[in-house]
Amino acid sequence: MNAATRFGRLNPSLPADAGEEGHSLPAWIYHDAEFFEQEKSAIFRSSWQIVCHVSDVPRSGDFHSFEFLGESIIVLRGDDGEVRSFHNVCRHRAARLLDGSKGHCGRRITCQYHAWTYALDGRLVGVPDREAFPGLDTRKHGLVPVEHEVFMGFIFVRLEPGLPSVREMAAPYADELAAYRMEELVPQGRVTLRPRQVNWKNVADNYSDGLHINIAHPGLTRLFGRSYGVEAQPWIDKMWGSLREVPSSNWSERLYQQLLPEVAHLPQERRRQWTYFKLWPNVAFDIYPDQIDFMQFLPVSPTETLIREIAYVHPDSRREMRATRYLNWRVNRRVSIEDKILIERVQAGMASSSYTVGPLSEGEVCLRSFGRRMRSLIPESRLPRAPAKGWSRE
Repeated sequence: MNAATRFGRLNPSLPADAGEEGHSLPAWIYHDAEFFEQEKSAIFRSSWQIVCHVSDVPRSGDFHSFEFLGESIIVLRGDDGEVRSFHNVCRHRAARLLDGSKGHCGRRITCQYHAWTYALDGRLVGVPDREAFPGLDTRKHGLVPVEHEVFMGFIFVRLEPGLPSVREMAAPYADELAAYRMEELVPQGRVTLRPRQVNWKNVADNYSDGLHINIAHPGLTRLFGRSYGVEAQPWIDKMWGSLREVPSSNWSERLYQQLLPEVAHLPQERRRQWTYFKLWPNVAFDIYPDQIDFMQFLPVSPTETLIREIAYVHPDSRREMRATRYLNWRVNRRVSIEDKILIERVQAGMASSSYTVGPLSEGEVCLRSFGRRMRSLIPESRLPRAPAKGWSRE
């Protein structure tokens, strides 16, 4: 069995450059400030970013906010039951309108600065001292909408057009994802933010890296054995492992294996499988039989990333399901700690003058796919070392 068969499959429709295909992205783009600015415009402004699930805004006036690239965005449930997305900015003097990561704003949104007031569908409906604004057309000064897409119950937004729809990007796995009935999920807990002193690409690389599982994650190896699959499609990666029947030597893992109850709506082959999907460029779903988590790798600076995540579940009052979800958290807390150490080690090494690019095995299909996309969007990704400062303005 060769490495490509054992560790992963690469979609043959993806074009490849033979000279680049076998090498990683260069180290300098993992800490260069000018390259980071290019990423914000060339990659992230047109990327789809998840905000929340429709179940997070069940009532009229419920909202969730999302801070990204210096923009504040709100997802809001209107009086008519529709979910809309807006810039969280007053049209008068740019004051932020709603505070907090989530909440309820009542029947109107009123600016705390000058009391301009908006309906839940974004219309400007109140301007104090209206006569002092001659010629003001309130129809042109409603909240500025943000494009959004609801996919499997999750609400995605983007600042600018460019990429295919989320549905198109995830299309290779549409049938597989449909089995999890994600539209019916409800939140478990709250959104957490975990800062990491690494470039966002280091988090993304590590998430889709199958080679390190059996080396750096002993708990996952005890659960899956050495069978861990990896695939790369044009816009989405897939990784997976199935729980073994051999009891783990670790009590949390062993109890998880024993207590995980049957989930009736899942096909038999998925009832003991963990599957991971990463949507280009920085949104991931950890899909377990007992719960589904989303995780984002939000870029903060060339060497800082904020991991944003929350778990969602199907309502289930069974004691064994409650115990299983707690055990899931224990197992994956350890995995998260292990990954934090790994990506910090890599980030430190990226600053070494001794390292430019590294060889990729035939099985590192997700890293090859990710590198191909980066090189196509920002051609300087092909350079082994950073060009002279100011290259992005030439």
